[in-house]
Amino acid sequence: MIRPHGIIPAMVTPFDQEGRLNEPVVRFMIRRLIQAGAHGIFVLGTNGEFFALTEDEKIELVRIAADEIGGAVPLYAGSGAITSAETIRLSRKLEEAGADILSIITPHFVPLNQSELHNHFEAAAGSTNLPIVLYNIPARTGVMLEATTVASLSDIANIVGVKDSSGNYEHVLQLIQQSGPDFAVLAGTDSFILSTLLAGGGGAIAASANVVPDTVVSIYKHWQEGQLEEAAKSQADIAVIRKLMQFGTVPSGLKEILNQLGIEVGSPRLPVRPVGAEARNTIEATLRAVGLLKEGNPHANIGR
Repeated sequence: MIRPHGIIPAMVTPFDQEGRLNEPVVRFMIRRLIQAGAHGIFVLGTNGEFFALTEDEKIELVRIAADEIGGAVPLYAGSGAITSAETIRLSRKLEEAGADILSIITPHFVPLNQSELHNHFEAAAGSTNLPIVLYNIPARTGVMLEATTVASLSDIANIVGVKDSSGNYEHVLQLIQQSGPDFAVLAGTDSFILSTLLAGGGGAIAASANVVPDTVVSIYKHWQEGQLEEAAKSQADIAVIRKLMQFGTVPSGLKEILNQLGIEVGSPRLPVRPVGAEARNTIEATLRAVGLLKEGNPHANIGR
């Protein structure tokens, strides 16, 4: 059973000018991330706009990603939904499409209790042969996956980790302390990557790696090699990207950064709108100031 580890970029979903999946850019982004040393590829997460894609599009995206990866690294795919039946159905279809690991978000809108959450994830785990990473992001779902519930779920053989995007480092520590050494706690808040590793976590599913994959991967590499000062510097270096990602509604800031770098990921799906002119100007000026945006960018016009 795969044990998640390292830096797994949480990929945006590229769309073309007509709003359709942009396969050439999907493939380009995957090659770029693998070349940077990513330990996996994560599709259909929050920044991947899982909430805005049809089931057919999700299956097609996983099929494309699995084909491009070709087994080089594990493919993580989000298969969570509000109901258990829908989660089970999508999990099976993404397994057939080529996913290696499923990420299942807590059901949203309905304020489930911890027992209901446990039953939901247990049912999902029993429906697939794939490893499962739980996904906790209470600010988006309105549901908190408690550490005690995660610890109980970690006893299920194919529930192998949790991505925690609570933004609460104390909760990250509780997950690590209560879930055992063979269970992977992955930072979903990019500012916690190094601190999670130092506390015994397994790595991160990181959206900022879309932009600066080499830098994000270097946090893990430096940590592995005991080069903690260098790891801390790399961690600090991604703060500017995280700040730019906060412009607009998720994932419009991140998509604007990539578009300005010449990686044509398109606009977010409505009702999410692209960032406004002021934010675009700020993003451009900041990218230039930190040396990421230059004349003759090597990625210019990818996907056009």
